[in-house]
Amino acid sequence: MRLLLVFFALKTLIVSPALLVNAAGTMFVRPQIRVTTTFADFDARIMDHWGGGGGKFVKISKDAEHPFQGRTFGGAKRKEIGGTRAFGSGYPYGGGNQSTVAGRPFPFGTWPLYWDQNFMNSSEYGPQYDAIRPGGLVMHVPLRTNPSHFNITEDEVYYAIGDRESLLLIMISYVTWCHVIPAWPSKFDPTLPNSTVKLENVVQYFRASSFALASPAYNNTFARISNSDTMGSTPLPEIMEYSPFRECIDHVTRSSLAIMNKPPDITVVTNVIIVFTSAGWIILGAAVCVLVGIFYLMQSIKKFLWSGPFLYLSKLWDRYFPDPEIKRREMQVIREARRRETTYENYP
Repeated sequence: MRLLLVFFALKTLIVSPALLVNAAGTMFVRPQIRVTTTFADFDARIMDHWGGGGGKFVKISKDAEHPFQGRTFGGAKRKEIGGTRAFGSGYPYGGGNQSTVAGRPFPFGTWPLYWDQNFMNSSEYGPQYDAIRPGGLVMHVPLRTNPSHFNITEDEVYYAIGDRESLLLIMISYVTWCHVIPAWPSKFDPTLPNSTVKLENVVQYFRASSFALASPAYNNTFARISNSDTMGSTPLPEIMEYSPFRECIDHVTRSSLAIMNKPPDITVVTNVIIVFTSAGWIILGAAVCVLVGIFYLMQSIKKFLWSGPFLYLSKLWDRYFPDPEIKRREMQVIREARRRETTYENYP
């Protein structure tokens, strides 16, 4: 039990949110999303808003009840977050079969969106798993701004599609950097015939197709073709292609969208835990013996030096370079002794 408590204490310390300091000197916590990958030992990783990602990927294991047991996740870097307008794009690894997204890994920590008609077998990640989807169920939110900020028309609007937590976190960045009018996300169901945004409206995929920007004003006629990434896409309308508002949203998404952090450094955990194992006690005992031996060795060396060479050098120094004060006191003691020896001569 002691070993288990130490493990969880250290684990909590390692994956705790990072503290940052802004330009005004105020300390704050960087927004993060906790991703629990198994209930066997409550193993978890962190998706970090503005994080850099990277590190080694790991597997979802030890939990036969997890629908994606055995899949690898994590390891992708921030610079790899961008995809294309084709669904299934943006995989740094594991995207070999471009005709389907089924069976793929999760490089950024979460699985891809799903579309109607089981497009590219995306129903594997459908609403039946929204309850355990990292970041929560799939939602969408409108992105509008005051035209005076970017010199655009009032009807230029985009939609961000992704998990709930990612949308809530990135909305802060959209408002801060792109003057987006704050809005709450709402549930997204791409299977509805009157859905606000459809597969053909996607302008850009991010984070291994788990996040997207879309616009009802855009219609990609290649979107329903599997492996459309190799066939290209319908060009954006010119007003959208060169829109500073769209460019701002795109840049902020690439820079701040939550992605999975590097795995925690378990070296410290391992080094501490080993003390509480049987082998650890042996190592600890040996270490104590070595330290005690070194202590006594240093004491012996010190005693030898002070009773041998140092003592001889000290006496030699005092002989040829006596301290005047000490010399004066020695002479005073000698004179006092002589005075006492001759006292009888003064006796009447």
